[in-house]
Amino acid sequence: MRTGRWATVLLTAASLLSGCKGFWDAPASSSDTTGTNPASGIFYVLNQTTGQIAGFSFASGASTPTAVSGTPLALGSTPYALAIAPSGNFLYVSTISGIYLFTIGTGGALTIGNSGQPISDDVAYAMQMDPSGSWLLEAVSGAGTLNAIPIDSSTGLYAGSGTQTVALPSTAVQQIAVSPSGATSSYAFVAMGTGGTAVIPFNSGNADPFGAVAKIAVKNSLGGDNAVAVDPDNRLLYVGETTAVSGTQSGGLRVFTIGSSGVTEISGSPYSTGGTGPSSILPTTSYVYVANSAVSGSSTGNISGFSITTSTSGAYSLTAINTVSTGIQTESLAEDSTDSYVLAVNYGGSPDLSTFTFDSTTAGQLDTGPTASTGTDPVGAWVVVAAP
Repeated sequence: MRTGRWATVLLTAASLLSGCKGFWDAPASSSDTTGTNPASGIFYVLNQTTGQIAGFSFASGASTPTAVSGTPLALGSTPYALAIAPSGNFLYVSTISGIYLFTIGTGGALTIGNSGQPISDDVAYAMQMDPSGSWLLEAVSGAGTLNAIPIDSSTGLYAGSGTQTVALPSTAVQQIAVSPSGATSSYAFVAMGTGGTAVIPFNSGNADPFGAVAKIAVKNSLGGDNAVAVDPDNRLLYVGETTAVSGTQSGGLRVFTIGSSGVTEISGSPYSTGGTGPSSILPTTSYVYVANSAVSGSSTGNISGFSITTSTSGAYSLTAINTVSTGIQTESLAEDSTDSYVLAVNYGGSPDLSTFTFDSTTAGQLDTGPTASTGTDPVGAWVVVAAP
């Protein structure tokens, strides 16, 4: 399990009692482009230590990102997670005081909604919007449930039809992922550390969107599921586990096909991620990228890229492309809406924000791009999400 992440939670809990990651993080685009410092879409970074949201974009040819007007924006309480609506109109921020709504305006400017009151009192450690924009999925660490808050997609506010809840087989929630829009077999997936991965049929059109919960056990009883993601076409589920492969760098990427009857691990899985602590997974149609918050023998994290191939029989396999260094304790990945940048945030800094562009000659390969601070260090950059 991620020692740094749980240490942060426990420290916060001791003082009063770290996010939707990548996502997820926001779902990655299904296409990849190349370029050197091209323009980008808007993206947001959650600074956990300083309790801020920092927004950025790149102008074409710029060597550093431009800050969104009004950011970094102080939240007033310790934040844990970010989630962005599929419309790109709303940003949800989980803090120790509850979940707050921000509207996204021109140039990415943020305005707090709901008269400054939380839409939920839950202290969500992980959050993810479903692709329809009708449900905000969230989980409170230690509660052992996955909650679906009904959302009015036109206002971003609580829809008032009742929060739905499903029991999880573990209380150690790390991340949440949801099948993309239009998926024939739609699921919500929850990374649960040593508790493995929850697989839950999910139908956004139902009054209660949850089906019966199944579980994928961890590959090694000493390891834990830290990260989970779904590819843009709902073909593959990706799970990032510690102690999943042999060798010094024991982090592994497990890969499963998705079907109406559940998920099935592919031959060759797990794949070595080049580190000991997989922390975030960024899938595209042709490639998948895995951040490692910890790498044996190194003080910094990294990102490993893989290409996805399909045999004539329809079997999937992954091939390693390249590995690039990031900063200290890389925790979250996103791809901007122009498909030009892979964005990584590093909780320990050096730098807070790492960016990468796609190589113009080697398909899928990441090239090191500009870096930036996301506030007055140390900020504890924890989550990055990109506006669609």
